[in-house]
Amino acid sequence: MGWIEAIVLGLVQGLTEFLPISSSAHLRVVGEAFGWGDPGAAFTAITQIGTEVAVLLYFRKDIARIVVTWLRSLRDSRLRRDPDARMGWLIIIGSIPIVVLGLLLEDAIGTTFRDLRIVAIALVVFSLVLYWADRVSTGHRELTDLSVKHGIVFGFAQAMALVPGVSRSGGTITAGRFLGYSRAAAARYSFLLAVPAVLGSGFYQVAGSLDGGVSWGPTLLATVIAFGVGLTVIAWLLRYLDRGSFTPFVVYRVALGLLLLVLISSGVLDPT
Repeated sequence: MGWIEAIVLGLVQGLTEFLPISSSAHLRVVGEAFGWGDPGAAFTAITQIGTEVAVLLYFRKDIARIVVTWLRSLRDSRLRRDPDARMGWLIIIGSIPIVVLGLLLEDAIGTTFRDLRIVAIALVVFSLVLYWADRVSTGHRELTDLSVKHGIVFGFAQAMALVPGVSRSGGTITAGRFLGYSRAAAARYSFLLAVPAVLGSGFYQVAGSLDGGVSWGPTLLATVIAFGVGLTVIAWLLRYLDRGSFTPFVVYRVALGLLLLVLISSGVLDPT
């Protein structure tokens, strides 16, 4: 991997990780469009460490409070009903599906699921599901209403993002909207829920790539760029969701997915 490629893909990762448009799909598509080929699941997972560090920094007070309260609740039963202790457990519970399915489907994640035809179809289909969820949602629930049942639903929705094109944030936000959560609440929980799964996946790929297979200099540069850009995107998205809808993202996803199908069918892009 070259340095220019790393800069471009780092920007793409940072811009798309938190928007419901699928960062892994964009890394796959941009790599193919520029003639660089598929950057690979390992590169994607490692650069996502950068965007998750942005989450840790942006939500540092919330995360610190959740972690400390959860740890204290292990010894003090009186704290187990505390909202922060409950959030700690709900993040753990919601992370289980993607961990289990990620390990079971590891080979397919790095090969079959990265077929551009699957990516294009996922972009279109799941954008329409997001649009439907956003339209029918009551939006009356906030994170204080989060239950174990809802946490599990969020977790399986996040796990669907193992297929590029679904979108981690898009999947969890869609589930949240169907469950009646406000846009901001669904997005906020999506960010928090992603931390253990994405960091775990990233460091798992780091450990598996220490013997080669990854261009470490460019990959680290892309990760740092993704961190800086991602931090800006988090702040913008949370402000936007106070008044905006997901419709612009839906339109963009459908247009991109249809364009990909046209380019693939005409032989311009090699789907594999």
